[in-house]
Amino acid sequence: MNKPFAGLRALDIATTIAGPYCARLLADMGAEVVKIEAPDGDVMRSRPPLRKGVSSAFGQLNAGKKSVVMDLKQAQSAQHVKALAAQVDILVENNRPGVMRRLGLDYASLSAINPRLIYCSISGYGQTGPSAERPAYAPVVHADSGYDLAHLTYQEGRTRPDYCGIFHADVFAGLYGFSAIATALYQRTITGRGQHIDVSMMEAMLTLTLNEVQGAQFAVAKPSRPMFGPVETRDGYVVVAVVNEKAFRNFVTAAGRPQFIDDPRFKLYADRRENWDQLMHEIEAWSRGLTRAECIAAFENHDVPCSAYRTVAEAMADPQIAHRQALAEIRDAGGAFRAINPPFRMSNADTRIADHAPALGEHTEEILAQLAKGR
Repeated sequence: MNKPFAGLRALDIATTIAGPYCARLLADMGAEVVKIEAPDGDVMRSRPPLRKGVSSAFGQLNAGKKSVVMDLKQAQSAQHVKALAAQVDILVENNRPGVMRRLGLDYASLSAINPRLIYCSISGYGQTGPSAERPAYAPVVHADSGYDLAHLTYQEGRTRPDYCGIFHADVFAGLYGFSAIATALYQRTITGRGQHIDVSMMEAMLTLTLNEVQGAQFAVAKPSRPMFGPVETRDGYVVVAVVNEKAFRNFVTAAGRPQFIDDPRFKLYADRRENWDQLMHEIEAWSRGLTRAECIAAFENHDVPCSAYRTVAEAMADPQIAHRQALAEIRDAGGAFRAINPPFRMSNADTRIADHAPALGEHTEEILAQLAKGR
């Protein structure tokens, strides 16, 4: 099948996660992505897991790209990037605001050379405003956006904020950058012109707190116990999503407590929230006598949405993941490893990740030779 972005060219002048992930999705869709790296390489090249000194974390973010080494502080390298920018459709960067301007590689400079250029900047707080030039990485933005403390409100009995090692801000900012680029490509078919895309990691994180943004504006009573918290069993925990009245009726019936359907403490949603701790005390008196598998079977027999708490390794081994071919094999100088395909499929297009991750500077000579020929 065809790649949706076949024929498009992009420059990736980004490091770490957010920008490279955005650019990798472009490569997944078939764009030719040239990654510009400093002489010592993207910082992710040193991040574990390492196999023969080669990072699979880097490989997952940069599969399908071409690696070119350039020191952008050198005038000649900056000129090479300008020459490339004249030939490409898209540029992705996630430097601190002001850096690209000082290098002469900002949108104003490059769009004068290539008016069709779609230039995507991903930063912690956006390109303008009082916080624009603050240094920002995902853990900082998680705390700054309210996400960490909002998450804490759902942790029963916890008072100290958690450290979240899953970098939501990077992934979501990369995804928003990718979707904005696709939108700008469509608009370019109408206007003939590119544009500057300004993605804020802070605002990307706020989009994850839809209910909390409303709760911050209007008084909302907290439930007496987190309503989507763990249910204890004899050998582990299960999560149950009681999201509507049908699910509630099935939930208490599965637990052998059908009388709770008409119990005045639980019959109405507002009362149920207020008395959720009492309800769960009764439910867990039942569930603690079962194994995790038995508890899940009881819930599933009554069509109650539920799951065991699993490790990532367990999730990767799920037959559903295999059926969907959600994981692909990538090769680099360290050998083979598995990486995640984009989580969407298209009926008439190939959206899979490429099967090769580049070595540092692997394509420098190729790209410079093309420039010399004016291509």
